Order: sequence, then C-alpha cells, then structure tokens
Amino acid sequence: MAMVSIKDVAAHAGVSPGTVSNVLNRPAKVAPATRERVEAAISELGFVRHGSASTLRAGHSRTIGLSVIDIGNPFFTEVAAGVEDVASELGYAVILGNSAGSQDKEDRNLRVLAEHRVRGVLITPSGEDPARLDRLREHGISVVLVDHPAHRPDQCAVAVDDVAGGRAAVAHLLSKGARSVAYVTGPLTIRQCVERREGAKAAMRSAGLDPAELRVVETATMTARSGEKAAAELMSGGPLPEAVFCANDLLALGVLRALLRSGVRVPEDVALMGYDDIDFAAASTVSLSSMRQPTYQLGRIATELLLDECDNPETHAHQHIMFQPELVARESTQ
Repeated sequence: MAMVSIKDVAAHAGVSPGTVSNVLNRPAKVAPATRERVEAAISELGFVRHGSASTLRAGHSRTIGLSVIDIGNPFFTEVAAGVEDVASELGYAVILGNSAGSQDKEDRNLRVLAEHRVRGVLITPSGEDPARLDRLREHGISVVLVDHPAHRPDQCAVAVDDVAGGRAAVAHLLSKGARSVAYVTGPLTIRQCVERREGAKAAMRSAGLDPAELRVVETATMTARSGEKAAAELMSGGPLPEAVFCANDLLALGVLRALLRSGVRVPEDVALMGYDDIDFAAASTVSLSSMRQPTYQLGRIATELLLDECDNPETHAHQHIMFQPELVARESTQ
C-alpha cells in the first residue's frame, strides 16, 4: 500500500500542505472548521507522519501501545499491569492511551501511536467500527483486542463472557429470594454493559420472571459518583427493588454508599451485586459481592499474543480466548 503524504491530505481537504502541517504541529493556529476538515482527511486517508509501513514491518520499534476506555477504573489498571509485565520481560516499552469512551479521542490516540511507530497495539475499543483498526494493520501494526471479542478470524482477541457474567450475577440475586431487580449500568453504547444486561434478562427468564421487568438505570459514566446518582433515582422513583446489579464495582460502591446514607440496609432491604471484583469490593463497609474477572491475565495473555504476532508472523496462529467470570459472594448479598 502506497503511503499517504501531507500533499495527499492537503489535496483531499482542499487546503495547503502548510495548513496540514499546522494542524499536526500547531493546531491552535488553524480555524476550527478547517482543522476538522483536515483531521477528517487524515482519518479517511489513513495518514501517518514519520516512518513508513516497511519500517514498521521491519520491527525497528521496541514499543507497543495500549488503548483503554477508562484508566480510572481499577479493572484497566490491573490489565495494564499485566501488559507492562510481559512487555518489560520481552524488552518492550508501553505507551498508554485513555479514550475515556470517546471514539474521537481514541482515533487521535491511535494516530499518535502510529506516529511513534509502535510495533503493535492492544485495544479495548470504544466503538464497533473495525475499519479504524484495519488502518493500523495496513501500516504494518499488529492489533489485539482486549476485553472484546474479535471482529474477524485473522485477529487475536482476549475477552470475558459478559452475557454469562450477567446471568450468573442476577441468578445469584434471585437465589437469595429477590423478585424485583434493577440494573445500574454505564452507557449502553458500551458492549460490556449491553451484554451484562442481556445476561441479567436471561437469568430472569430462566426463573420464570418477565425480563421486561428489569429496571434499567443508565449512567453517563461508570464511576462511584454516577452510582450515587443512580441510587438516588432508584429511591425517588417508587418502591425500591429487592436487588440491584451494577455493571461494575465502582457503580456498585456508589450505590452502596447512597443506600447506607439514606438508612437502607444492605442486604436486608436491598441485595447488591457488582462486577469486576476490584480490591475495594472486599474492603467496603459492607463487603461487596461481585463477578471476578481475570484482569491481570487478560493483559498478560493479550500481550503475549501481540508480541508473538509481531515477532513470528509466519508461524503465529490467531486465537480468540474467552474467559468465564467467577461469582464471589460476600456480605452485600447474604
């Protein structure tokens, strides 16, 4: 594939090469509308400054990229630890990018990683558009999906079965006698949130309950503060559900804090279930039941697959690895 030049981007955007250079190096000097047009051209053409695809394939770089959707979530911190340990053992450095769930920010981060001529990229994508990742592959950059199933057979992916996790979480709540359940989730544009909801509905269906009765509270972010707001919504919107399942532990810890502050007993009045089993789950005021994910192993195995693909392209076998989450029952559901 012929490399795209600054002149190609300029012609596509209808500006001068100097304007493209300013967008790349001094974006504040360019009018917002022009900057957006140039950035769109860069994205559409797959432009990468510095280096070439042949250089990338030659493996001159000893760096890999890691792009996650929320580095503030301890889940991704633990994944990153697994990535860094393997990379360090094999003589690689890691460049971390945090998309914060924004595809635009993720695109910018991926462009920077390509400009740094990384050997490969580990990514938990914020969207479902595989073309963005295909452009990296066209530049000779290997890609492995982390905590996300594969888009295609010729790509490695390491993930956790979130439908099974959601099903096990709500089945556990129902086994404790709950018959009304709420699901507190982050944005339903996030695959994990959607699949955990589907698992929750499947558990209700299996118990002879109407899955349409699952009360869903969607939050903009998956943080403890958002969990507190979700709990306030639950407490102000009619009878409290007998059980609450949260799409991650940070949301659950926020829900727990708000419920206890309002005099609601956990688990006597409301049983509460989280997801991820971060360190804070066991140490909370009422220890939190959660679905444990092999976070560190996700990072390690994904990195091993990525570097094997980079170093042994002729013998590398693409793998789609799916872990099963583990139920950890504690005080919040007893």
